[in-house]
Amino acid sequence: MIIAAGELYPIFEWAKELLTGLGLPEVWQHLIIYGALAAILFGTLSVFALFLVWWERKIAAHIQQRFGPMRVGWHGWYQTIMDAVKLLQKEDIRVAIRDKAVFFWAPVLCFVAAFLAYVVMPFGEGLIVADLNIGILYIMAVTTFTVIALLMAGWGSHNKYALLGGMRSAAQVVSYEVPMAVSLLAIVVFTGSLSMQDIVNSQSGYIWNWFIFKVPFGPIAFITYTIAAVAEANRVPFDIPEAESELVAGYNVEYSGMKFAMFFLAEFINLFTVSAIATTVFFGGWNGPLLPSWVWFLLKTFGIVLLMMLFRWTYPRLRVDQLMKFAWKFLVPVTFANLILAGIIKYYGWYW
Repeated sequence: MIIAAGELYPIFEWAKELLTGLGLPEVWQHLIIYGALAAILFGTLSVFALFLVWWERKIAAHIQQRFGPMRVGWHGWYQTIMDAVKLLQKEDIRVAIRDKAVFFWAPVLCFVAAFLAYVVMPFGEGLIVADLNIGILYIMAVTTFTVIALLMAGWGSHNKYALLGGMRSAAQVVSYEVPMAVSLLAIVVFTGSLSMQDIVNSQSGYIWNWFIFKVPFGPIAFITYTIAAVAEANRVPFDIPEAESELVAGYNVEYSGMKFAMFFLAEFINLFTVSAIATTVFFGGWNGPLLPSWVWFLLKTFGIVLLMMLFRWTYPRLRVDQLMKFAWKFLVPVTFANLILAGIIKYYGWYW
C-alpha cells in the first residue's frame, strides 16, 4: 500500500513529535520533514557522485599502470571537489540560435529524474522515504525522463552532433529498457510484490536466500539486467550517445558550467542507481550479519559499481548497429525466455 501522509518510519518519529510540540499543522510538519529528507538525500547523492568520479579516475589509472590524481590531497581525494567548484564558476555559454526553453530545462530534467528514483530506494532497514507498492515500476517510470532530457538537449542545442547524440540515446534507452524491466519481472514473480521493501524482506536470512543464487533464473536475470543497466547508464561499451570519437561528446557538446555539471553528476548518480537496484533485487539489499544495514547496502552497491567501472576499461565501444541488434535479437528473447522459466519454476515449486 502506498505510504499514507501520516505514516513515517520510526527513525523520523522524533522529528514529528518535535514539530507537533511546536504546534505546527500536520501539513507543515510533513513539508518540513520531507523537505529535510530531500536536502539530506541530495547532499548524500552529490557526495557519492563526486566520490565515484574520483574512484573511476583512480581505477582507470591503475589499470593503465599510472597513478591518476595525486597532487590535490591524499591520492588526489578532493580533486573532484575542485573540479566541481571550477565548473560552478565557469561562464554559462549559450548558443545564439538555440531553443532557449528546451536548452535550459534539459539538464534540470535530467538531474531531477536521476534524483527522484531515490524516493523508494531502501538504504537500510527503515531507511526509505516512501515504501510504494509499485516501487520498481516507479523507478522505471521516473528514470525514463532521462531520455526525454537528452532529446531536449540535442534538439535545443541546434547542433547536428548534439541532435544525433540525443536520437541515439532515445533509441538505446527504449531498446534496453525492455530487457532490463523483464529481467526484474523474473524476480517479481517470486516475491509477488513490486515493493522494494518486500523484495528485500523476501531475501532475509541466509545468503543462499538471495535471488542471485536461485539457479537457473536468478543468475540469468542478473547478467541480463547488468548488461541492460550498463546501456541505460550510457557506459562503455554502450556509450554511443556521447561517443567522443564520433560526436564530439554528443548531446552535451554545447553545454558548459553548471549545466554541464548537472549532466555529469546525473550520469554518475544513474550509475549508482542501477547498482543499488541490483543490490536490492539480487543481493539481499541491506541484509547481512554484524554490520549496520546501511553499511551492507553501500558495500554491495559499490561492489557492483566497481564491476561496471571495470567494464569501461575492458571492452571496446560497440557500433550503433551492433548495439541495436544485440538488444532486440539476443537480449530481449533471452529475458523473456528466462521470465517464462521463472514462472514455470514458481508454479511447480522446483526452486530451492
